[in-house]
Amino acid sequence: MTVLAELPELGTLNRKQIASLVGVAPLNRDSGTMRGRRTVWGGRARVRQVLYMATLVAARSNPVIKAFYERLCAAGKAKKTAITACMRKLLVILNSMLKHGTPSGAHHLHIEAQT
Repeated sequence: MTVLAELPELGTLNRKQIASLVGVAPLNRDSGTMRGRRTVWGGRARVRQVLYMATLVAARSNPVIKAFYERLCAAGKAKKTAITACMRKLLVILNSMLKHGTPSGAHHLHIEAQT
């Protein structure tokens, strides 16, 4: 409910725009010749907090998010980085579901076929 209430743009923006709006898009901290680490910041903190908790649950029970999380961890990514990537994936799935009017089960089958 919080995501729908705090993020009325959900379903109207593309995946990069919605991720940036929530604050789960990786942003660089480069200056001149210095290349910093990519971090996530800004955006709507309240939505990000709710999305974080939903992603923790999804990483245990949702087959699409769980497989994605395990694949990232197996590739050597830090667990916090993997959770953040899963947050973005979950947000993109929700955005696509609202944009195309598909139920969650149908969208999961479509995502699994793409990966």
